[in-house]
Formats: sequence, structure tokens, C-alpha cells
Amino acid sequence: MKIFRGLHHPDVAPACALTIGNFDGVHRGHQAMLALLNNEARHRGVPSCVLTFEPHPRDYFAGAHKRPELAPARIGTLRDKLAELAGCGVQQAVVLPFNEKLARLSPEAFIDDVLLRGLGARYVLVGDDFRFGAQRAGDYRLLDEAGRARGFDVARMNSYEVHGLRVSSSAVREALGAGRMEDAAALLGRPYAISGHVVHGRKLGRTLGRSAASGTHQDGFRTLNLRFAHWKPAASGIFAVLVHGLDGEPLPGVANLGVRPSLDPDDVNGGRVLLETHCLEWPAHLGAEGAYGKIVRVELLHKLHDELKYDSLDALTAGIAKDCDDARAYFAATRRQTTRDRI
Repeated sequence: MKIFRGLHHPDVAPACALTIGNFDGVHRGHQAMLALLNNEARHRGVPSCVLTFEPHPRDYFAGAHKRPELAPARIGTLRDKLAELAGCGVQQAVVLPFNEKLARLSPEAFIDDVLLRGLGARYVLVGDDFRFGAQRAGDYRLLDEAGRARGFDVARMNSYEVHGLRVSSSAVREALGAGRMEDAAALLGRPYAISGHVVHGRKLGRTLGRSAASGTHQDGFRTLNLRFAHWKPAASGIFAVLVHGLDGEPLPGVANLGVRPSLDPDDVNGGRVLLETHCLEWPAHLGAEGAYGKIVRVELLHKLHDELKYDSLDALTAGIAKDCDDARAYFAATRRQTTRDRI
């Protein structure tokens, strides 16, 4: 999939079949829409294209009005969104910066400047609640009328439901916020995951388990640290996870997604949201420093509990050890259930 930042890039195809949206999570409703888009693109002999925005428009307006509570919790990073779009067969994605200029565009100007001159849209597919342009004044009717007048096709896709529940990014956020990871996976069509480059942290974990007072894990709790770029992740807490991308089979682990309240807020990661993952068995071939810079994907399968603030490093060490034991128990129970299902 080709990825472009902004319009008028020389390599953007001169015509396309287009859909527009934030696509946070790329859930099963999005996937159904993208399958239809790809089919329509093939019929027309043009590439399929997704127009998406960064930041999320609601993030922009929350900042503009100085009301951070209006910003939606973010399901996935831009990296993960683009990877999922590529996995759905989309041929090009255009990431448009959402700023004051874009927010002020009238619906008519959005059609002329973005859809037609910018992207050469021959076909535009939108959801049943699609609105666009300044003050969200544009709707499906206006877009359809413009299509008839300007020579591009417009289609609308109804809501996608699973067991009577409308699949939406809001429903995924609600499930993740409540720690219902199986429900989130059903809405997403896959386990919820976060990917990224492994970055340096405070390196505290590798020393925690060596505390003589704790009497626990002698090799420490070395972690793989991934930054979550948005300040407000849809999920947070401690999770049993599977780690992909470490040159072998997926590895079970336990992870903390959040701001690590037991640590100094002025640590090396500056209080930013971090996914810290401890593999229950550290791959020997990686050595002490072998994971830095690698791109890994961490599937959050089961929530153990919310983030906790411990009053000492020994208490933190004991808490992590218990989380590891609980994660091992989860994976053991999952294996037993899988074996029974096969029988």
C-alpha cells in the first residue's frame, strides 16, 4: 500500500475509488466497507484509496476549545491503522493533517479541492452517519447531488452488526475501557494489538527481581517498551499478552499499558503512555540489549487489573511477580480449554 502525507503528491494516482474516515481500530464494520471499496475499484480499473486524518478531528477541536475531555480515547496508533488498512487490500492511503484550514472548508470546497482536484475520486463510499465540511454541514444527500452534477458515483453503506450490536469505534472503545478484551476482539475481528519499535526505558525492570528483600525472580523483569503516541489510550492496565516479532513463535507475557504510577513522572519517557511488556521467558538469543529497535506486535488478550501505585520497589516487585503468576495461570487455562475444544 502506498502512503501519502497530504494532497497533490506526484505519485498519487490521478483517479481512485475512495472512502473517507478516521478508521480508528479498523474494526469489522470498516473491514466490510473496505471489501466493498476494493471490489468497486476493481470494476472501475482504479486503485482503492482511504482518506484519513491525523490528528483525529475531535482531537483537534478538543484542543482548539481547550476541552481535553472532548477528545476520544484512541484505539490504535497511526502505524497500526495503516498496517490494518494495508492488510485489508487498500492500495493507497492519504493522511491529511486536520488543522484550522481544513476545519474551515465548506462542504462544496471539500468536494472540489480534496475529493476531485486532490484525489480524482471516481467513486466515493461513505458510512450511514457521514458528515463533512465546516460545522459538519455536508451530508450524504449533498455529496450525492454533487456526484450527479460532477460525474462521480456516490454510495452509502449501512451499519454493520454482530449479534445485534452495531459495530463502531465507540463500541470498541467502550469494550476496551471496561477491560472486555474478548468483546473487543469480536468487534475488531482479531485480538486487540499495539505495535511499534522497542525503545529504551529506565531499565529498572531488569534489576527489580534481583532484590534480596523480595526473594523472587532472579533475572529481573526485563521489558519491551513501546510508546503509544496518543495521551488517551482506549485500554489501560495490566494484561496477559502474546508478543510477535521476536524471531520465533509468539511469546506469552504480561504488560502494563499506561503511565506507570509507581515510577517517577520525570523518568526517561517523560510521563508518556507506554506499553511495557515482560516476556514470561526472555528469548536467550536476544541477549540483554537485543530487542531495541525491533518492531514487535503485542496482543492484549486478557485484562488482569487496572494500574496500581505501589509504595516501594519491593512492593512493585511482588506485584509484578503476582501478575506473572496470574498470566501463566491464564495461558494454562486457555491451553486446557483449547485441548478440550479439539477433543
